[in-house]
Amino acid sequence: MLERVIAQLKSKQILVLGAGLTGMSCVRFLEKHQLSCHLNDNRYNIINREEFSQSFPDCSLSLGAWNDALIKNAEVILVSPGIDLAAEGLNALISDDCQVMGDVELFCQITNKPIVAVTGSNGKSTLVSLLAHIGNSLGKNVALGGNIGVPVLEQLSDNIECYILELSSFQLETLNSMQAVAASVLNVSDDHLDRHLTIENYSEIKQRIYQQCKTAVINRDDKLSYSHVNLQQKSVLSFGSNKAQQGEFGVANIAGKYYLAFGEERLISLEELPLAGMHNALNYLAALALGYCLGWSICDMVSQFDSFKGLDHRCQRIATTDNISWINDSKATNVGATLAAINGLSSTLAGNKLILIAGGDGKGADFSPLKAPIENVVSYVITLGKDGAEIADLTKNSQQVVNLSEAVKLANQHASSGDVVLLSPACASIDMFKNFVQRGEMFIDAVIALQEAS
Repeated sequence: MLERVIAQLKSKQILVLGAGLTGMSCVRFLEKHQLSCHLNDNRYNIINREEFSQSFPDCSLSLGAWNDALIKNAEVILVSPGIDLAAEGLNALISDDCQVMGDVELFCQITNKPIVAVTGSNGKSTLVSLLAHIGNSLGKNVALGGNIGVPVLEQLSDNIECYILELSSFQLETLNSMQAVAASVLNVSDDHLDRHLTIENYSEIKQRIYQQCKTAVINRDDKLSYSHVNLQQKSVLSFGSNKAQQGEFGVANIAGKYYLAFGEERLISLEELPLAGMHNALNYLAALALGYCLGWSICDMVSQFDSFKGLDHRCQRIATTDNISWINDSKATNVGATLAAINGLSSTLAGNKLILIAGGDGKGADFSPLKAPIENVVSYVITLGKDGAEIADLTKNSQQVVNLSEAVKLANQHASSGDVVLLSPACASIDMFKNFVQRGEMFIDAVIALQEAS
């Protein structure tokens, strides 16, 4: 398949749009297979020109603005997922005969190895990392890629048994050739509406994943994540937080104790799971369902749960000595993620307070779904960032601050022993930070500095 794709590209005018992580992986792939190309980015200092020219002599470079001539003359465009062709006004420049695709689409045209694909607004990174951990722990040679880790074109290998892909809505916009063994839309909530405009359009883009798989693994709890139209002529396997029917994954309530279950079979109690909260229980169930589609033993998969400790900046507990639970959920870049964190922690409060730190760039999101859980579960809200005021307006028990350090100090004033302080912004970080990782690290630093000062 690789040889066929390379032959098809050999005589084409190839343009790579975007010189970030994905774009550079495309350039390296083309260079490796002796395919000349052009690289264009509207940022001027994104890469070192001299080093690039030495490393990629067969690739011309155009930086600082979109190059209309290159775009008009291109026969193949490899576009990075972060570039919105419509918003940038580039669609009108692209020839009707030009093939526009992302790195994942090119990857899927090349590989014939089994693929499991996951998308969704929240939890997908945790899920795919859990599934990859399970597979590798069971002795499978599993590669994890897509919207996480190493770009997929750099993971092409005959030794890989299975690829587990996390896919964003941006990547799905240019994906048509995937033939996954199984795929899942974990959930859908307001996110990226600055690009997708409506929740309905966003949901439909997410559900394109079902058109490119053999088995659709659906979340019974989230009606926005699937429609029967997109599931036509598909094998369907479901999971959810309610009781599972025969052949489904769910949660069983046995004398007040909750268990993950497959049909009537109890698998493991929720109390034994390393990652707490119902939102994480759904991640475990989705992992079991997807692994089941790959032919992995359910019992063997459950036995690997204990060794997976989760991902940084996703409901990550910070070690402190003040008996306050400081939780870093900086990866919660949309409303749905923050809702999941609040709801997931609500059952663990046992009469103690939950103090929420939120705010940032809301990307056009509707914050009103946070109002009820804030009123019912959260004792105090501290906000910051571009859209922090909108979140603060949801409750009278709120205060706005300038930065994270002030937020941590104010939270400490309101918190007592046994309480929970949750950084779960419900917003992107780009208004104040490089990314959510930097935001989370600065939160951790502020909490540790507070401990050291006390």
